[in-house]
Amino acid sequence: MIAGDDEVREVVYAFRELGVEEQMWDWEGKDVDPHVVRKLLEYAPEFFSENVLGEGVRLTYRLPNPEEEHGERKVFVEALETIPLSADVAERFYGRPVAPVYEVILPLTRRAEQLIRVASYYRRAVVGKGSVVLDDGTLVEEWIGAFKPGSIDVIPLLEDADTILGLAGVLAPYVESFRPRLLRVFIARSDPALNYGLVPATLLSAAALWELEAFSERHGVAVYPIIGAGPPPFRGHLEPRNVEKFLLVYGGYHTFTLQSAFKYDHPPGDVRRAVDRLRRAERVEPRPVDAGELVPILRLMGEAYAERVVGLAGLLEKAAAAVPRRRARRLHVGLFGYSREGAGGVRLPRAIRFTAAMYSLGIPPEFLGLSALASLGEEQAALVEELYPTLRHDLEAAGRWACWDAVNLLLGEREVYERLVRPSGAGEALAGAVGDLRFAEDVLGVRVGPRSLGGYRYSNTVSSIVVSLAEGSVGEARRLVEEAAVMRRFLG
Repeated sequence: MIAGDDEVREVVYAFRELGVEEQMWDWEGKDVDPHVVRKLLEYAPEFFSENVLGEGVRLTYRLPNPEEEHGERKVFVEALETIPLSADVAERFYGRPVAPVYEVILPLTRRAEQLIRVASYYRRAVVGKGSVVLDDGTLVEEWIGAFKPGSIDVIPLLEDADTILGLAGVLAPYVESFRPRLLRVFIARSDPALNYGLVPATLLSAAALWELEAFSERHGVAVYPIIGAGPPPFRGHLEPRNVEKFLLVYGGYHTFTLQSAFKYDHPPGDVRRAVDRLRRAERVEPRPVDAGELVPILRLMGEAYAERVVGLAGLLEKAAAAVPRRRARRLHVGLFGYSREGAGGVRLPRAIRFTAAMYSLGIPPEFLGLSALASLGEEQAALVEELYPTLRHDLEAAGRWACWDAVNLLLGEREVYERLVRPSGAGEALAGAVGDLRFAEDVLGVRVGPRSLGGYRYSNTVSSIVVSLAEGSVGEARRLVEEAAVMRRFLG
C-alpha cells in the first residue's frame, strides 16, 4: 500500500532514478499531503537545487471535479489554496520567485464552463482575496503577502466518447476567455476502455489526436496532447517491453502517463531505458479521422462490449472484492466502492480493479465484445486496421493470460456454477465471452491460453482464484489475485 510520505518519496524516485519529467499529484478520491512541495524540497534538497521544481521538473495537480464528485468539492478548494503556499515555500528555498505548481488537471471534463470556472475561481477567490480590505482598513495582500502565481492553466481530462469527439466545443470558449500560451489536453485511455471496450477506446484516442490537430490550426494555439495509458493492452499497453509497438499507435501524443506497474514491476534499468525512449520519441503526425465514419464502429463495438459487461456485473462485483488496493483512497459509496457509471448504466469498479477482476476470472477484458468485428463492413474493418495497427499484437499479449480451465470451472463445474455464476446471473454473458475468445482464435488467428510452463502455473493460480471465490474464501482469493498479478507484471 502506497500512502502518505511514500508518495512524496515516490515523486523523487520518479524524477531522480527513472528520468520522469512530470509527476501528477492526485487529489481525486484519496487523502493527499497538501505540503508536498515543502516535503519534496526537504527530502531531496540537492536534487531540487539542480532541477528547479516547476521548471526543470513539474508537479501537476489532479483535482476532483466539484460538479461531478460532490463529496470532494471542498477538497477542490483546499487543493487550489495550497498553490500560493507552495510558491512561498519554493521562493524561500530558491531565493527567487518560483511557481512549483501552475497547472491543474480537471477530470470528467464535459463542458467549457467547467474549465472556465476552475481558472476563474483560482484568479478571483484564491489570488483575488489579496485585494480584500479588512474591517480595520488592512489590505489582505499587505498582511498575508501576495498570492502567486496570479493564474493557473487548466488541463481538461476528457473521458467519454461524446466529449472526445466534440472536444472543440469544450476547448474553444476556454481558449477564447483565457488565451493560454499553450493548451495541454489529457485524453483518457482507461475509462473509455472501461465504458466502450478495447477497440473503441483505441479508435477514440486516434480521433482525439486528429481533432486536436485541427483545433490547434483553427485557433492558433499550440496543443500538447496527453494520453493516460496503462500497462495491460486493455488500458493502452504502455509497459517497458512494449514501447516501440505502443508508439505505433500513440506516437502522436506529447506526454505519456506511467502507471505504478510500469515503474515497479520491471527491472529499474529496463524502466529507465523505456522512459528515455519515450522522451526521445519524435512525434508523428496524426492519422486523418472522419468522425462520421467512426461513430457507427464505436456504436456497434461498444454495444457488444456493454452487453457482456452488463451480464457480468454481478460476477465482477464478487471478483473485484478480492482485488488488493495499492493506493490509500477515501471510501466512496457504490456497488464497487469508488465507482463510476459505465457500460449499460451499471456501476463498475475503477479501471484497475475492473481489469484485475476480469483477468482473475480467466477472461482478459480485451476480448469482451470482440466478435462484433465480424459485423463490420470492409471499409470499416480497414479503418480499424489503419487506426489500430497493433490490434493482433495486443490480443496476443492479452491472450496468453486467458485461462480455459478457469472458464470451464465457471461454466462446467456444477458447484462453482451454482455458488458463483447462477446467483450473479452471469451464465449467458460468460458464454458470450467464450464466443469472443473463440472468435479471436478461429477468425483472427490469435493464440488464446497458456504457452509455457509458467503459463500453465498461472492458469492453475487463476483456477484457484475461481474456486476460492466459489467457496467464499475472499482472503485466499486476494492472496492468489496478487500472486497472479506478479506473474503478469501488473495488477490491472
